[in-house]
Amino acid sequence: MIQIKVKDLSFSYSGFRALQDISFEAGAGDMLAIIGQNGSGKSTLLKCISRILKINTGHIEIGNISLSALSASKLSRIVAYIPQSTDSISGINVFDTVLLGRKPYIHSRPAPAFTNAAPEDMELVSRLLTRLELDEVAMRNLNTLSGGQQQRVFIARALAQQPSILLLDEPIANLDINHQMKVMKLLRQLTQEGILVIITIHDINMAARFCNKALMLKQGRIFASGMQSVYTPENIENLYDIQVDILRHNDCICIIPQ
Repeated sequence: MIQIKVKDLSFSYSGFRALQDISFEAGAGDMLAIIGQNGSGKSTLLKCISRILKINTGHIEIGNISLSALSASKLSRIVAYIPQSTDSISGINVFDTVLLGRKPYIHSRPAPAFTNAAPEDMELVSRLLTRLELDEVAMRNLNTLSGGQQQRVFIARALAQQPSILLLDEPIANLDINHQMKVMKLLRQLTQEGILVIITIHDINMAARFCNKALMLKQGRIFASGMQSVYTPENIENLYDIQVDILRHNDCICIIPQ
């Protein structure tokens, strides 16, 4: 069962302290929401976990192994990262886009070349396209798809890595409510299959509804963290400088600005 432990993590950009003394743990089956105002360090934290950024101080362990000790190939088989804005690759179709997620496995083999992926790679991609309801657009250029379809393609590409940890930066930004719900339900389903999902998200109601854990960041520090009990009027007012009422409907938390 995969687990991530972050201890006393700090990171600075050119002298600006973006993150300071960040510590938390999450494990397989968790869906952790990182929430906070713009500039609070949410995206930076994901980039540190995925090793896109090198932390200044502190320690990250994945499965009791130091993040710094994992080779790039090994890390790419454990952690998949989907940035907030993913540039579409011009001229490539959906199937080949998802197939790119198999690079960590294909490049480790003496043969075949990536252009001649093994049958098991092709079969995995086909299964993912079916699961994410992308069969009918498999041969279409990625740039011709809607925002919701593109997001599902990028999730499929990440899942092609067969990761234990899935990191997503604002996965429902710019999606309509229908596609927001589809993406969040899919992510929660993945946690039920044993994947650890960590997302940054602005929609605090979606976070409260779908994520079993929350990490509230304020000015690069953890302001509050925990389970559903973290969503209090006091915490949210302090975090966003806005007063709210909190209601419950069918076991869901509803956060309503006053």
